[in-house]
Amino acid sequence: MEQEQFKQIKDYIEKFLTKKGIHSSKIEAEGPEIGIYTDTPLVFFDEKSIVGELAECLKKRINIRSEKSILMDPAQALQLIKEIIPQDADIKSIFFDSVFSEVVIEAIKPGVVIGKQGIVSKDIIKKTGWIPRIIRAPMEPSEILKRIRLTLLKSSAERKVFLKNVASTIYSPPVSNNDWIRVTALGGFREVGRSCVLLETPDTKILLDCGLNVADKSEEAPYLDVLRFPLDELDAVVISHAHVDHCGFLPYLFKAGYHGPVYCTEPTRDLMALLQFDLIDVAVKSGREPPYLEEHIKECIKHTITRDYREVTDIAPGIRLTFHDAAHILGSASVHLHIGEGKQNLVYTGDFKFGFTRLFNNMDINYPRVESMIMESTYAGKDITPSRMHSEGYLIDVINQTVDKGGITLIPVFSVGRAQEAMLILEEYYRLGKLKAPKILVDGMTRQASAIHTVYPEFMKKNIKTRVLQNNSPFLSDIFVTVDDAKDGEELITPGTVILASSGMLTGGPSLRYFNKYASDPNNTLVFVGYQGKNSLGYKIQKGLRSMPIIEEGKTKNLDINMRIETIDSFSGHSYRAELLNFLNNLKPVPKTILINHGDSCQEFGRYASKKYNVNAVSIQDLESIRLR
Repeated sequence: MEQEQFKQIKDYIEKFLTKKGIHSSKIEAEGPEIGIYTDTPLVFFDEKSIVGELAECLKKRINIRSEKSILMDPAQALQLIKEIIPQDADIKSIFFDSVFSEVVIEAIKPGVVIGKQGIVSKDIIKKTGWIPRIIRAPMEPSEILKRIRLTLLKSSAERKVFLKNVASTIYSPPVSNNDWIRVTALGGFREVGRSCVLLETPDTKILLDCGLNVADKSEEAPYLDVLRFPLDELDAVVISHAHVDHCGFLPYLFKAGYHGPVYCTEPTRDLMALLQFDLIDVAVKSGREPPYLEEHIKECIKHTITRDYREVTDIAPGIRLTFHDAAHILGSASVHLHIGEGKQNLVYTGDFKFGFTRLFNNMDINYPRVESMIMESTYAGKDITPSRMHSEGYLIDVINQTVDKGGITLIPVFSVGRAQEAMLILEEYYRLGKLKAPKILVDGMTRQASAIHTVYPEFMKKNIKTRVLQNNSPFLSDIFVTVDDAKDGEELITPGTVILASSGMLTGGPSLRYFNKYASDPNNTLVFVGYQGKNSLGYKIQKGLRSMPIIEEGKTKNLDINMRIETIDSFSGHSYRAELLNFLNNLKPVPKTILINHGDSCQEFGRYASKKYNVNAVSIQDLESIRLR
């Protein structure tokens, strides 16, 4: 039986289209979106106000679907589409999705496929009946993007059924008159790693993030075992961004029986798949059993529903989601939840940067209303305000000094975020002639992650966006030499080489391999530019570790750490203490309740914030719950 709420939406659309003299054969709920089927699709695109008016009124994304009867045979349509699209669009692939009546066109220049005022895409609809879905191709080949896009295409029929089930949940009527709201900490409270929060109302259960603690294998996963209900009773999972400590355990949910939606931005979907596939690879190479298999990552991809920044979306009965740019990594978001017709507005900040970065615009804190907040505090204990200009200059000085000695500079980086920020700095100083290094070796997942960055230039600063659109990506500069395996990497290293390698905490991957090789030489330098989790090797070295056992060719030997060790602050994608306080200063008004999480100084910062802002800023522990209403 069709839910009453959707029936009202459907009736409204039918009356609206009748007034416009437009025929539709079917109106369906597609998860949080609406699909309108018609044998005259071009009318909707000639009159853009039709879709715009409906979307504005209903606060929902509207998809126009062609009736199967008007679709040209795909083989004929393919030939015609190739003739219609100008050659300078640089088409990489064209696929037909008969389930949704779409032709998926992947191009280096999607704007050319659209054409001025949409003339090219309209011509495709007019002559073939297929609705173009135009996506940007990466500036260099990307296997991970190819896998993601093929997975989505091949699972169209499955996704249609899935979206119908999601819609059934969204439009379900409330079953309780109570209006309590509870938050339970399942990971990432009074610690950094395995971020996971359960939000409950009488009618809904939503998970915010589901990460892993890569720095501590003894406390790696969130406390999902304390949940007193089957995972399939979750209405939704919301992922703030693609770092492993926020999304690394997500595929396990599908392994354990979850079949519901995952909401995130489009770049987050792609980047988290990249990191999850790599997590399996690292585990296997380390002789450990991974927590899930590739098939479970593919289930994640199939069940992901992507949203744009500031796009309001119903995700469960009585709950609306809006993502706001968190300026942490590509596609990162703070999560605004409008609960119970406005009875409570909760912001889950995820990781955020309330300060300067080369990659991203300023963080968006224009939340419509906020009564409660879950706020990260990674650097709350560091009472420093590092100068970005000074830090960049010092990094270049350290590299140049190492080059002068004929040494190697190793910079462990998180392949998503810190790697790209570091690349922008090094590329600029190279162009200015201030960097002496003969080459910068990029090893690990950074190459694939940077390729994904070129697919989403609109998520980055204007100058970076412009360079990408002009086919002048800074990530493809001549100074960078990328490698995919250990053997090639070693062969490319010469005196003075700078190595950017994952992982950022020396917990595994190529950075650890290079460290083991070059740590004993005092002419070499190790530079930390990102957060080092407690119990990670990077953290121990920062605290003075200068000797350690390693296994080499099956034998245990002692490694003396003689290389120069530097930690350069200000490059972090997290906010420092002063930036955290500036963030709170700029909130209008400051939330009544703030849960401080994701840090080693949560309690102290909570006490300080409570006194300074006269709010209830508390630091609960993992496994504790707090009632917001």
